[in-house]
Amino acid sequence: MAANTGQKSEEGRKHPVDETLPPFKMFTSGLQHVAAMYAGVVAPPMILGPACGLSATETAFLVGASLFTAGLATLLQTLGFWKVGAKLPFVNGVSFAGVTPMVAIAKEHSPHDALPIIFGAVIVAGVLGFLLAPYFSKLVRFFPPVVTGTVITLIGVSLLPVAFNWSQGGNTQAADYGSLKNIGMAAVTFLIVLVLRRVLRGFLQQIAILLGLIVGTLIAIPVGITDFSVITKASFIGFPTPFHFGAPQFDVAAIVSMCIVMLVCMTESTADMLALGKIVNRPADERTIEGGLRADTLGTAISPLFNGFANSAFAQNIGLVAMTKVRSRFVVATSGGILLVLGLCPVAASIISLVPLPVLGGAGIVLFGSVAASGVQTLATAAMEKGENSLIVAAALGIGLIPIAAPTFYHSFPKDMLVVLDSGISTGCLVAIVLNVVFNHFGRRNGDADAADPAPDPHALEDVPDIPQQPARGRLDDGETAASPAH
Repeated sequence: MAANTGQKSEEGRKHPVDETLPPFKMFTSGLQHVAAMYAGVVAPPMILGPACGLSATETAFLVGASLFTAGLATLLQTLGFWKVGAKLPFVNGVSFAGVTPMVAIAKEHSPHDALPIIFGAVIVAGVLGFLLAPYFSKLVRFFPPVVTGTVITLIGVSLLPVAFNWSQGGNTQAADYGSLKNIGMAAVTFLIVLVLRRVLRGFLQQIAILLGLIVGTLIAIPVGITDFSVITKASFIGFPTPFHFGAPQFDVAAIVSMCIVMLVCMTESTADMLALGKIVNRPADERTIEGGLRADTLGTAISPLFNGFANSAFAQNIGLVAMTKVRSRFVVATSGGILLVLGLCPVAASIISLVPLPVLGGAGIVLFGSVAASGVQTLATAAMEKGENSLIVAAALGIGLIPIAAPTFYHSFPKDMLVVLDSGISTGCLVAIVLNVVFNHFGRRNGDADAADPAPDPHALEDVPDIPQQPARGRLDDGETAASPAH
């Protein structure tokens, strides 16, 4: 409450968002934010590295670059300048939304060209998003929970096959791929994460996935699936050399795909800003959303310079703000500084590569599944009994799941189209947005009119039982955040 901050008159008081804390508390609270989002930041580069044909050493470099660019984007968001930055306690990092499309781009190009093409597409998408930010912030009503919930669900579901592949060993050509040893190690890690998440509280609960990775890796050492060679080759201090993997290349199909991802990221961030604004008692108005989107997109545009990817707000950190009641944006700015330091220390980044893929797969099932669960929570607030919302979700999920359920479904389509079509997130998002506009905006000036329509009531019977169940699983931080914008 504001009462905690004030000594003077109402106007002389600082809002809790603008408070600075004592140095030790500032650092420990910032470190807690890093711990809560660390696994989420390093997962995308660890997926993309092998997909682009990178060695373990170069994948570790990519992880360090992602940490560094996440720190830059977080500082842009929390401190800001001019009209850039929401100036709210937002942690920014590599968005999961871009992973599947970027893996699809990597599949369509040689390992030598994959990352330069991805970086070129990310730069264009970031610049486009920056230019669109003032206009996008006015379109919030076209992105209700029925759209954002569908997109977040698809992000989690689309990434689960990656966790399953890791659980089997990651390399389909390896002799032990899918062995009982690999799957057993994944199962052990999965159970460890669940137990830790259930029994721990506070800060330790927030880092249950990180603790699970540590414990799983320690168990994997005597099992014989931990490789220490990468850390011995890493230097203590380093810098993510600009365009380390080559100058950016600009491919039209890849650019289209990443521009769609940018719109998805902007949609997610808008929902997160609305949620966080309520949590910290500083409602996110149009100007706040515009500044936040500018920070996201500017961070995205400059990330490829340092070998990073598209950035967006991390929802799990909003849950941390809600839980700890520490609302200072300077705490999160401190976490941005910590991320910069981690990104400049290759040894710290290479430590992540010690985690065997089966261990990462077991934790990944929880991590990616929690993203999907938060999408379901958002859908629980989407008034599924209202109008054609259930039809929108059904169609968007159905189309979005095609690349997962039937990977060769689009094999006869032109190659350039596959970059978009092979991403269930991109196609599902497009379907959700278009159908929401068609069903809920065209010809329906009054959204409230839908509430009086008795036709959807029978369909609501299937959805009603889920509504109380999802919020009850408050341990999923993303879910706490995603549900908030509906209120």
